[in-house]
Amino acid sequence: MSMVLVPLAMGCEELEAVTVIDLLRRAGVTVVSAGLDGQIQRGSRGVMIQPDTTLEAALTHEFDMLVLPGGQPGTNNLKADARIIGLVQKMVAEGKYVTAICAAPSVLAAAGVLDGQRATSFPGALDAYPQVQQQRAAVVEDGKLITSRGPGTALDFALTLIERLCGRAKRDEVEASLQR
Repeated sequence: MSMVLVPLAMGCEELEAVTVIDLLRRAGVTVVSAGLDGQIQRGSRGVMIQPDTTLEAALTHEFDMLVLPGGQPGTNNLKADARIIGLVQKMVAEGKYVTAICAAPSVLAAAGVLDGQRATSFPGALDAYPQVQQQRAAVVEDGKLITSRGPGTALDFALTLIERLCGRAKRDEVEASLQR
C-alpha cells in the first residue's frame, strides 16, 4: 500500500490539505499529516487542523509521495524549513512523486527541482523562477512532479494523485462516490 506525507505548516490552505488527505484516504492510501512542529496548525482561514504526527517523527519513515499544500503564510513556512527542502530533493533523487498545489510549487522551485520542468501554480507564485516552464492547466504532470493551481483545483489534483498511486479504476470509483 502506498504511503503519502502531507506536511502541514501554520497558514496552510485548509481546502487543499483536507481535500487531498480525505480523497487519498477514501482510495485506501495511507496518509500521514505532519505538522512542522508539535502544535495544532492554524490554516490560512483560521481553521485548526490536528496533524497525525510531527514532521520530525514522520521523517523516520519512507513515503511514496510528498504532497505540499499551498496557502500563505504556509507556503513560506514550508520554504523556510530546511527539512522540507531536503526531503523534496531526496524524494526527487529517489524517483518518488513530489507534488504541490497553489503557491507550494514555489517550494519545489526553491529546492531546485523544477528547473526546466513544466509546472503550474497560483498566479504569480512561480514568477520569481524563470527557469520553470509555467503552464496554465489545472493540473500539470512532468514525470513524477505534479503541480496544481489552487483551492479550486484541489479535487482534480487529489484525483490525479489517486490515479498515479492506485490506477484509473480506483480514481473512477472515488470520483463516482463524490457525485461529481
